[in-house]
Amino acid sequence: MQRQPGLGYAAALVGGVTLLGPYLEPAWLMALVVILFSLILWRFFATKYLTYTMCALAALYGVGLLPFFVFATTLAMIVLGELVFQRGADDLNTYLYYIISTAWAGVLVMVYLNESAILTIIFGIIAAVLLKVILLKYEDSLVIEGVGTAMTMLLIQELNYQADLQIVVMAVIAAFTFAYFAYRSKTADLSGLFSIALVGIILLVFTTPRWLIIMIVFFVLGSIATKYKYEYKKRIGVEQGHSGARGYKNVFANGMAATAAAVLYGLFQDPLFIVLYVGCVATAAADTLASEIGMTGGEPRMITTLRPVPVGTNGGVTLVGELVALAGGIVVAAAAFLLGVITLPMLVACSLAAFIGTNVDSLVGATLENKGFLGNAGTNFAATISGGIVAIALYLVIPV
Repeated sequence: MQRQPGLGYAAALVGGVTLLGPYLEPAWLMALVVILFSLILWRFFATKYLTYTMCALAALYGVGLLPFFVFATTLAMIVLGELVFQRGADDLNTYLYYIISTAWAGVLVMVYLNESAILTIIFGIIAAVLLKVILLKYEDSLVIEGVGTAMTMLLIQELNYQADLQIVVMAVIAAFTFAYFAYRSKTADLSGLFSIALVGIILLVFTTPRWLIIMIVFFVLGSIATKYKYEYKKRIGVEQGHSGARGYKNVFANGMAATAAAVLYGLFQDPLFIVLYVGCVATAAADTLASEIGMTGGEPRMITTLRPVPVGTNGGVTLVGELVALAGGIVVAAAAFLLGVITLPMLVACSLAAFIGTNVDSLVGATLENKGFLGNAGTNFAATISGGIVAIALYLVIPV
């Protein structure tokens, strides 16, 4: 991996910024200092994209969009993380060292500034490493990593959500353990590993372990369905890429709406967000089973015309696919019911909504995706969010 000169000097600059920042006012003055020294680094050490990153963060701090804690922590994490990362290779160990270095950087800044923001730092670290994995092949990725990490930490800080430190630590351990096993079993790639960890931590911090178990039920069902007759699907050219390993796009497309519902429940404790969560997860499971198993169930028909279409065509449905979709939604909803997360009326609403959401996926695929307006990830997201919304609507009309 090509090493970028000047990172050591950049680290010294960040150290000085952290030490002097609380005493150097106004904010725009510190921002100008950082921008000036960043340009000097670029002039003598060709730190082009590092300079872009530091200047962007300094500008956001200088105009008051970033508090000093987020500004200094992001700088420290990005620079120290990059310093460590460029000494390794693109493998799991290097990313582990990257996480350790960014964690040390974040904690040191937090302690020095006398802040209590461990949750902010944890989400900043995960955002940084996830963006690193996703954007590694792009030359200017460091700019997006820096700004994305800062915006993530700002969001968490603005939420001002109070979580017990012991719960946070256990959430990190549990989420990364599950994500690691998913990676080792080849059901998730490297970007999927960190995406799964992020979703798991959010669920455990904002809700309870039972909510994570519901998501795990979906993950297990989806993994089994993906491996089902994989060689046959590979032979006809409709298999899941990367030997069935799911990446960040799949994780976020199927889990983003549900994760947002979990955060909303953690903040407002409204039971409708429980229905939204289970409805989204049940739809994701139903849709995955319908896609992966349904395509082995004979000749599909286009959902809009009922005419026969080739296997793997967006919008194509089979009887087998419809049946396993119904079953998948029921399994997830039943798991949520047995765990005590939802009531019987919620179970009925979520099961029906999952089936409807799966067919929304087919309709969107037949129309918007086939015309190039959406990709597969966008179609999956539309299906899961529609399943969650339909679940709420059905629950509100089902007599209790």
